[in-house]
Amino acid sequence: MNSTFKKYATPVISWCIVFWICRVFLSSIPYKFSNHPDTQHIFGTIGDWMGEVFFEWLGTFFTQFGPYLVGSFEILTSLVLIAPAIYWVFSNFGLCNIQGVRRKFHQYGGLMASAVMAGATFFHLFTPLGIEVLHEGESDGGSLFYAAVSIVILGVVLFLLNRRTD
Repeated sequence: MNSTFKKYATPVISWCIVFWICRVFLSSIPYKFSNHPDTQHIFGTIGDWMGEVFFEWLGTFFTQFGPYLVGSFEILTSLVLIAPAIYWVFSNFGLCNIQGVRRKFHQYGGLMASAVMAGATFFHLFTPLGIEVLHEGESDGGSLFYAAVSIVILGVVLFLLNRRTD
């Protein structure tokens, strides 16, 4: 790949991926932290499955605390992904050096995003939750599953795109 193209394309593509991941993660936070009925259904379904397959206490724990743990990790991942923008602002005041910062944060943030959404993908595929989440007679059309799969893939792309090969 042409080094000039890579120099300019990599950050643009990276920021587009970061925008998508943060949009998905941060838009779900109010649901996870407000005990929303959809969140209760999703984490309750997975918790019931975990209680039957593994241990009852594990299922109960996941039902009660899963939304907060997953939501907290999604917030942390979003902060890691947008950290280069914060560093950029500080660098304009001479408070820090941002050489290589974007690349590292996007690399590790991509791995973090892929990891948490690999878990979500697993639960959609291998538990009663299913690809299409049905709750109170309504279907999400698979949108949660497809968003999770897109983040698994794009997180890996973000990691690969930003690893140093020179």
